[in-house]
Amino acid sequence: MRLLGELESRIMQLLWRREEPATVRQVHDELARDRDVAYTTVMTVMERLWRKGHLTRTARGRAFAYAPVMSEAEYTAKLMHDLLVGTRDRGSALAHFVRGMRRSDEAELLRLAEEARRRRRK
Repeated sequence: MRLLGELESRIMQLLWRREEPATVRQVHDELARDRDVAYTTVMTVMERLWRKGHLTRTARGRAFAYAPVMSEAEYTAKLMHDLLVGTRDRGSALAHFVRGMRRSDEAELLRLAEEARRRRRK
């Protein structure tokens, strides 16, 4: 899985925050509050995200409504996994990752590891 570009990331963040699918118009209107971006640019980027498999789309009148295929957490986890698989030294990569964690993240990681260990035993 590839990293998203800056506008792709911004669009995905908007869609991840929504409770329902959004049209290009809705996404454009929200983006236009913070930046100067053309409607056609947003439409092109959302079409590309759909073609790459990041978004689903359904007809809504004469437009399409788009929604993320996976949650932000699932996407982040997939990126992390793909990066680990691509490295020659997983142990060092993991060690550097853990060293850079906040204490609260480290505690959560340990809790999740213990939970996974218990599940595997069953």
